Amino acid sequence: MNHTVFFRGARAGVERPTVLDPSGLRALGLSTPHRRVRTVASCAVLVAALGAGTVACSADDKQLTAEPYDAAGQVAFSGPAGGSRKADPDKPLEITTKGSESRITDVTAVDATGRYVAGELAADGSRWHSTSPLAANAHYTVRVSTENEDGAPGRKVLAFDTSRPTAKKRLDVTFGPKAGEYGVGQPVTAELSAPIKDKASRAVVERALKVDSTPAVEGAWHWVDDKQLHFRPKEYWPAHATIQAHANLDGIKIGDRMWGGEAKPLSLSTGDRVVALTDAAAHTMRVYRNDEEINEIPVTTGKPGFETRNGVKVVLGKEYFVRMRGTSIGISEGSADSYDLPVYYATRVTWSGEYVHAAPWSTGSQGSANVSHGCTGMSTANAAWFFKNVRPGDIVKVENSEGDTMDPFGNGFGDWNLDWDKWRSGSALLGGTPDGPRPADSGNG
Repeated sequence: MNHTVFFRGARAGVERPTVLDPSGLRALGLSTPHRRVRTVASCAVLVAALGAGTVACSADDKQLTAEPYDAAGQVAFSGPAGGSRKADPDKPLEITTKGSESRITDVTAVDATGRYVAGELAADGSRWHSTSPLAANAHYTVRVSTENEDGAPGRKVLAFDTSRPTAKKRLDVTFGPKAGEYGVGQPVTAELSAPIKDKASRAVVERALKVDSTPAVEGAWHWVDDKQLHFRPKEYWPAHATIQAHANLDGIKIGDRMWGGEAKPLSLSTGDRVVALTDAAAHTMRVYRNDEEINEIPVTTGKPGFETRNGVKVVLGKEYFVRMRGTSIGISEGSADSYDLPVYYATRVTWSGEYVHAAPWSTGSQGSANVSHGCTGMSTANAAWFFKNVRPGDIVKVENSEGDTMDPFGNGFGDWNLDWDKWRSGSALLGGTPDGPRPADSGNG
């Protein structure tokens, strides 16, 4: 009977039988097989079987150090083989073997910018094909590894260019916010120049949008609408992190008659972890820096009918002076609730006009009652301190108010009011997949 050893072929994911060297089998008193040997397997088994004694492998072990042979005669390529003709980026890339004497063990395809093309290798090594789109107007280098029936390695390097896109519609991406230092709650935003509704097209776009941080964090994109995405980590960003956002979308086909365009990279950093926690029922704000309480401030929040929103808000900006009028939030001029006030040290947390600000007219109620029209009011001295010690991206969280919860989108950055599962469900790549670290993106990367 023949004695067989199994090994796993590179990237094919299949186990194939390899028969032992005939001389080695005879030395062990085993029968001689009819196939040629795989030297690596035979040497490994003979060493294990004979222990520390000297073992001589067959002359074929020179394959271990031999230069790979030219496999040009063993593989066929679906693209143009040199010359001025260019490949159609709409068509998948395919590498196949010629005959049954060899198999493909590995294929890498990369363009001149470093973007890899994802692909699948057949279990028997007879075919590799791309599974992610090629870029238009790009130069590709494809490295194919093979082995023949004796296990000797072969190599073939192919190069080709893709043609320019026929469609003129391009999708550009604008990252936000502006470069600079922010608090640990600041999301990264991506604004698209055209709406993307199709799920498959969204996956192409999202796969090309990269956000890297040091220290590294688990994070995900969320489609706010057809033209806007937000990226946030599972938890707040680490303090003093560096964040880089860029896109590998240029030249990538997104959908029918649409191709990826330009995107200027973005660099951000975070400062200290600053969180202001307001208890509307206790009329108190506690401010923490790097988890250490640094101030406790008496405040007043929204009165009945104008309750302050609960939940996490992100500081949007700071304005030393703001003229606040009741008409801006729908209060009729001249009514009992009408107001027109000069306000100082105003820290904005919603686009609709919710601030943390100086309210010297309500100092008698600060710490004991809620009398505002939705803002968080404090003394001028405390507002000046708060204004000085926070930056855009810092966290302002309100709890125990009778108001609604801050909306996740549309009125500032309420992104953190979605739990992680709901946030991931807004990703075209991660939605519906098990929670865990973000998988390595294949293609376009």
